[in-house]
Amino acid sequence: MASVRPVEERTRFAGMTASHKLFVCLAAVFVSCLLLGDVIGGKTIPTPLGPISVGIIPFPVTFLLTDVVNDFYGRRGARFITWLGFAMAVLAWVILQLSTALPPHESTYFTQAEFDKIFGGSAQLFVASMLAYLLGQFLDIHVFQFWKALTQSRHLWLRATGSTLLSQIVDTVVINVVFWVWTAAADPSSFLGKMSPADRWSWVFAKIAREYGIKLFVAVALTPAIYAIHTFVVRVLAIQPEAHEQRGRKGHPPSP
Repeated sequence: MASVRPVEERTRFAGMTASHKLFVCLAAVFVSCLLLGDVIGGKTIPTPLGPISVGIIPFPVTFLLTDVVNDFYGRRGARFITWLGFAMAVLAWVILQLSTALPPHESTYFTQAEFDKIFGGSAQLFVASMLAYLLGQFLDIHVFQFWKALTQSRHLWLRATGSTLLSQIVDTVVINVVFWVWTAAADPSSFLGKMSPADRWSWVFAKIAREYGIKLFVAVALTPAIYAIHTFVVRVLAIQPEAHEQRGRKGHPPSP
């Protein structure tokens, strides 16, 4: 006869509110995009404006979700998800380094050189990415709360777009300067390694300008998505945003 689980265990998940479940879902998507961005960020792709990193695909999602968490769970919730993402990135990096160090079997699909270049050589990319991530995230959180308090929780587009534009310039500059100058240029056989210092810096800053320009466009383009998520959470899930930090009244947030 099957044992009966204690009532506490059977009701623990049922006791989770919609707000709890939403936070778990947002955190899961946030961490997934962060880790994917770290893994694929070393690849550049051609565009009409010039080469850009494919990491530009998942990373804007992390800033969008930071704004959503910041709006509904406040500064502490946004900081929590930022540190959670950092911890998971460290865990992923440790596992990648361990799996790279282990000797391959003859049946392996990827050669050791291929695996090592993509995953084992990611220490510099990881450091650059995490430094840019932490600086950009905490700036985004601070600026978002500043605009939210200043506008009395009105004008969602202003606090979301304004915070993202400022944080993304920090993120873009840091990761490009640290990674491409430190790692790629250190390899004399690499594309940047064959350039003169002046040409190398010119290439890096041109790449920064291209990627930030694209992020500006993406930030504005995602504004409808932010409003759609906000409307879904408020009207369908019946979860209200957290009041702004200075003069908001808890439980009675203004309309966006």
